[in-house]
Amino acid sequence: MAPEPPLLTMSGITKSFPGVRALDGVDLEVQAGEVHCLLGQNGAGKSTLIKVLAGAHQPDGGVITWAGETVTLRSPIAAMRRGIATIYQELDLVEGLSVAENVHLGHEPTTAGFVVRGRDAKSTTSALLKRLGHGEIDPGTLVGDLSAAHQQIVSMARALSHDVRLIVMDEPSAALDPDETDNLFRIVGDLTADGVAVIYISHRLEEIRRIGDRVTVLKDGRAVAVGLPAKDTPTRDVVALMTGRNVEYVFPERPTEHPAAEPVLTVRDLSRTGEFAPLDLEVRPGEIVGLAGLVGSGRSEILETIYGARRPTSGTVTVNGTALRPGSVRSAVRAGLGLAPEERKAQALLMLESVTRNVSVSSMSRFSYGGWLNRAAEHDAARRATQDLSLRPDNPSVPVRTLSGGNQQKAVLARWLLRGCKVLLLDEPTRGVDVGARAELYAVIRRLADEGLAVLLVSSEVPEVLGLADRVLVLREGQVVHESPAQTLTEHEVLDLVMEGTPA
Repeated sequence: MAPEPPLLTMSGITKSFPGVRALDGVDLEVQAGEVHCLLGQNGAGKSTLIKVLAGAHQPDGGVITWAGETVTLRSPIAAMRRGIATIYQELDLVEGLSVAENVHLGHEPTTAGFVVRGRDAKSTTSALLKRLGHGEIDPGTLVGDLSAAHQQIVSMARALSHDVRLIVMDEPSAALDPDETDNLFRIVGDLTADGVAVIYISHRLEEIRRIGDRVTVLKDGRAVAVGLPAKDTPTRDVVALMTGRNVEYVFPERPTEHPAAEPVLTVRDLSRTGEFAPLDLEVRPGEIVGLAGLVGSGRSEILETIYGARRPTSGTVTVNGTALRPGSVRSAVRAGLGLAPEERKAQALLMLESVTRNVSVSSMSRFSYGGWLNRAAEHDAARRATQDLSLRPDNPSVPVRTLSGGNQQKAVLARWLLRGCKVLLLDEPTRGVDVGARAELYAVIRRLADEGLAVLLVSSEVPEVLGLADRVLVLREGQVVHESPAQTLTEHEVLDLVMEGTPA
C-alpha cells in the first residue's frame, strides 16, 4: 500500500528581513496524526517558519502544499480556515475576558446572523474542555484568574474550536510542572489518535524523544535535517546538527574543593507559612548551591524571600554577617544580593529599553551627577559588563527585546555584576534558552563562582542542578528532605526524594 501523502509540505521557503536572511530554502513535511518536532537554537529560524505557516509572515519564495493543494496563506485567518492553529509560547489570551469568550474570540457562535453569547458559548467551551480532560475549568472564569497550565488548556480549546487539522505548539511545557507536562502529552496523544498533526517545538530534548515521531532541525535559517526518527536518533547527533559541534548539556568542571571561608549568605530558621518550613542554609564564596524539587515545593518562594520580595514568617538572612531587613528588596540589594527571576521578561527586563538601560538600572547613582545622567559613562559601563559575559550582539544600544533568551539572561547577570553583587540568586536560569546557549550560561555561572561569587540556584531540570551545583538541597512540600554534595547524587535518587522523601 502506498504511503499517505503528507498533510503539509513546505518546500524551499525563504524569508528575509532588513539585513537578515531568516529562512534560506527551508523544507518541512508533516503527516496527519504525527508529532513532528522542530528543533534549532534561538535564531535558527523556527519562529519565522511557524509564522509563515500561520499566515503572519509572507514568504519571499518557496511553495506550501496543504492536503495536496498548493496554497497561499495570506493571513492568520486564512491559515485557521485551512485548519492550521498555532499556540505561541507567549499565549495570546485576553486576561480580562472569560474562558468562553477567549475560546470563541474572532469566531463567536451565531444564530440567524446574530452573535450568541452566554449559555451557547459556555456549552461549546465546556465540551471542548472536557475533550481535553479539563472539564473542571469553568467557562465563565476570567482567564487572568487561571494558572499558566490552565491558560494553556484554554489556548488548546480555542484551537480545537475551529476544524483544526494541524496544531503548532511552541515551547508548550516551558511553564508546566511534571504532572502538567504528563497531561499535555496525554492530550497530544489523543489529538494525534484522532488524525490531528502536531508540530512540537521545545528546547528540552528529553521531551522530543518521549513524544516525537520525527524531527526536523534548523540551523542558521536552513533545514540541516528533515524527518529524522525522533526516538532512534542519538541526542549527540541532534545537538551536533543544531550547534555545528558536539555539545550536549556540557557542564564546566567543578572545583575538587573550596578554600575554607566564612559563608557569604547565611539563612537561619527562615519560613513562610503555607509555602516552606523553617530552613537553614549557607553559601560560601565560590560555591554553587542548588535547590531541587517539584513546582510547588517552595524553591522559588525561598529565593524570593531571601531576596526580600516576600516577607518571612520567621527567620533571618545575613550577608557577610549583616542581617537584612525582612521583606526589603532594597536592603538585600544594598547588601549585595542579586536575583535573576524565572520570568525574566515580566520581572527582570525592561523589554522596550536598550541593553544599556537594563544593565545600568540597578546602578543609576553611579552615572548621575547633580541630577544629570552621564549617558556616555552609563553606556561604557554597560558595554564592559556585557563584553565580560560575551553578550551578542556586542551593541548595548539595541533593545533588549531583540536578544535571544540566552543573551537576555546574560543582560540580567550583567546588571548584577555592574552592581557589585556578592550573592547571585538564579531561578530557572536556562528556561527558554537553547542548547548551545545553555552551555555558555553554565560556563559563565561557573566562572563567576570561581571568581568568588556565591550562587544559589533553582532549576526544574535535575541534570542541570546536579551538573552545575557543588552542593544540593532537595525539597519536598516545603521541607528539605536531603542535603549532600551534588556528585554523590543521581537523577533517579533525586526524583525518588522529591516524590517520596522524608525530611532530613
